[in-house]
Amino acid sequence: MDLLEYQAKELFSRIGIPVLPSQTIKEPRELKQLQIPYPVVLKSQVRTGGRGRAGGIKFVGNTIDAIAAARTIFNLSILGEYPEVILAESQYDAQEELFLAIVLDYKLKLPVLLGSAKGGINIPLLLDNLQQVVVATEFSPFYARRLVSRMGLSGELIQSVSDIVVKMYRLFQKTDLDFVEINPLGVNAQGKLMALDGKIKINSYALVRHPEIYSLNALTDVSLASREQLNLNYRSKFQLQWQDWQDEKGKIAIVANNSDLITLCWDLIRQKKEKPGCGVVVPWVENIEESGNLANWCEKLEEALEALQDVKRLKVIIINVWASSQVNEKIAQKILEYYLPEKEKPLNQDDSERSLVVNGSVFPSQRQTRNKSTADKELSSGIKIVIRLADENIIRFSKQSDSKLLSWTSNLEDAVTQAISLVKIKN
Repeated sequence: MDLLEYQAKELFSRIGIPVLPSQTIKEPRELKQLQIPYPVVLKSQVRTGGRGRAGGIKFVGNTIDAIAAARTIFNLSILGEYPEVILAESQYDAQEELFLAIVLDYKLKLPVLLGSAKGGINIPLLLDNLQQVVVATEFSPFYARRLVSRMGLSGELIQSVSDIVVKMYRLFQKTDLDFVEINPLGVNAQGKLMALDGKIKINSYALVRHPEIYSLNALTDVSLASREQLNLNYRSKFQLQWQDWQDEKGKIAIVANNSDLITLCWDLIRQKKEKPGCGVVVPWVENIEESGNLANWCEKLEEALEALQDVKRLKVIIINVWASSQVNEKIAQKILEYYLPEKEKPLNQDDSERSLVVNGSVFPSQRQTRNKSTADKELSSGIKIVIRLADENIIRFSKQSDSKLLSWTSNLEDAVTQAISLVKIKN
């Protein structure tokens, strides 16, 4: 379950991570009673990335401008999501911006510390400077200092940033998080630190152990009583989550059922000196094994694959899913149905002119028609599919598919190796 920024910052504040004075706004007129002195920044509270580029963040200096900006933000859809609240927050004069995160590595079954001395919205620069430390034993501040050292920080920042990492890990462990991120962690001229943005993903199955989570302001959509309704409203409540990093020269796309799996896949691709092109999460829900939820998820998976078929320069799509054997079986069958030679894909009226827009980046369509009746014709797009399902019996699916189009593996590193090999094959 993903928290909104203001909810993440409330948890940061409880653990001692510095955050700015802020106030949530449910409608523009509430800005007339704003308790924070101007200038302030207004932020759309949605769970997708790329808010700044989409126009969801506005800097304002007075009440009149703030009300006008708030009206715009409330009526702005960012990747299909409208904000129910806006965060009004004091501005901060950051001289440097850092990136810190802790993610649960599902392959290693260990937490991984991530850090970059180049945080903020320049994602390619952030990724080029990204460092990581695997927490292989009981956590101690030593791990935090190792990460900070690898980030190239010096002076008083070594201790102050290490302290932030220690507090993040305490929060990560105490509340059963899958992921926690501060980006950017602002550093002002005096060397003071401030968490200027934050993301938190809580393990939904651990919520019953953490009643303090329910005390978060307006955290109504995660109550145990509402979970069944959330699952019933899967189509309207959950949208494809395009990641807020893209590289128009990247030739590999990543599709996964949570952002952690995309992060792991991205990291392996970068380690092998290749550039990921884009990534999309097909969001998971609890009780996915129930036929209705899984059917809806498979429809979303097909929607993601349809969109990626139109991303120019892509050569490979990696599908990276972690699920039970029973669920893997149904997902594999859905993929086979989608790519079977007998399947005929209807031509949409506007397909010949369609472009894909992801977090403000435009990827032109590379296909002029979608009306194909064989897998060989589908291959004219140049895109191959590598499917990684965490299932030792995965090889049985390869016997049912066209080996020229699909390849199957249960090992993520093997999936990445295959994808990079396919990228390097000359057309």
